[in-house]
Amino acid sequence: MAERSSIFDMIGPVMIGPSSSHTAGVVRIARSAVAILGDIPTQADITFYNSFARTYEGHGSDRAIIAGLLDYPTDDVRIKNSFDFAAQAGLKYTFKAVGSASIMHPNTIKINLKKDDKEVELLGVSKGGGVIYIEEVNGFTANFSAALHTLIILTLDVKGAIAFIAGILAQDDANIATMSVSRKGKNDFACQFIELDSIIRTSSLEYIKSLNWVKEVSYVPPIR
Repeated sequence: MAERSSIFDMIGPVMIGPSSSHTAGVVRIARSAVAILGDIPTQADITFYNSFARTYEGHGSDRAIIAGLLDYPTDDVRIKNSFDFAAQAGLKYTFKAVGSASIMHPNTIKINLKKDDKEVELLGVSKGGGVIYIEEVNGFTANFSAALHTLIILTLDVKGAIAFIAGILAQDDANIATMSVSRKGKNDFACQFIELDSIIRTSSLEYIKSLNWVKEVSYVPPIR
């Protein structure tokens, strides 16, 4: 099925410039990673690929990604001085540039975050107009846009898991927009990525977390 465009895709977001793909999209990728981590990180290792590797300093992508890691939205005036705010927040970070990664989209970023004993690795693409695509989370193929309510559910690879989670969402009248499942191998860990038109009730979310075959649940709200 052809990918549909929205008005947002065409006119872009309300944002701090200079470029929607190099700033707004980058902020949203970083904020998605923070949502999965569940907190502002204390350490971030950031790799810019291809076009981003050559332009991230001149186009402000370095400031944008640090602003996103501080959970600032795309229109926050603090983006321009995010390095200073990162120092105040105790966020340490490194940048790496990989200029030739032929299998990757030109505007690709990998983020490795740490906070206490939790770590997150995310691979994201900035597609222009502030639109992003999260390709991988912690080594699992993800394929979500961060434009909807997103559940990330790490489970044991057990029979009926997908149907069981879908049933809980149906009981909450939560419409599934997209769902994908990635697994390490048969009878190993599997990860469900579920985009919803609305978030489910907190009680249902806590019930999912309590299941003995569910190892971790993350919620990513619509990211702006």
